[in-house]
Amino acid sequence: MKDGQTHLAHKAEHAVDMETGAVLAVTLQDANAGDTTTIQQTLIAVAEQMEKLTENDETAGQIAENWLAELVTDKGYHSNETMVDLKEFKIRSYISEPKRGGRNWTGKTTERDAVYANRRRIRGERGKSLLRRRGLMLERPFAHCYETGRMRRVHLRGRENILKRLLIHIAGFNLSLVLRLMTGNGTPRGLQDLAVAYILTLIALLKQIWQELEAGDVFISAHEC
Repeated sequence: MKDGQTHLAHKAEHAVDMETGAVLAVTLQDANAGDTTTIQQTLIAVAEQMEKLTENDETAGQIAENWLAELVTDKGYHSNETMVDLKEFKIRSYISEPKRGGRNWTGKTTERDAVYANRRRIRGERGKSLLRRRGLMLERPFAHCYETGRMRRVHLRGRENILKRLLIHIAGFNLSLVLRLMTGNGTPRGLQDLAVAYILTLIALLKQIWQELEAGDVFISAHEC
């Protein structure tokens, strides 16, 4: 741990849709596992979730066939193997490249081409835009779940119990996105304020109708006289 203590720990990894900000999949990995290794399990989890959505008649038509055309991550996921694997699967990578200094590419033509292609993309305007968007779309669920949601420290027995708790928390985050899309508010406090606003609007509308009816009664009385 950062304070020098030793604890059994796990690492949560999110895959987020860059358009909506919804969490597509979450995996729980060993804390000592590197990002370049755990990304494979996370991508498999995303593929399984998307396969379930495509099998559903209600959502199948809303998902593009090339739904995993681009992948944006931070520099912790950058490695020669990752670049080559993504290129083989025809996934355009936008992975921040750490500073490693001069490199020897002797006998590594495939790795060199994959790394250089990723470097060209992240230096372009679209690459820079996607990396900025990654910070917005990915840091939001992290802050929602682990800072505001107090999931930074979860003391449960066993990996399965931790994963269940994590899935419930992520489901709540995705539900907040749905509520925000439907009502304009995605938090309980926001819904409470929205309900109060609706009640006040209804009271004002009833008051206006009552005033109109009173004005109509006066006019009729004057006409009869």
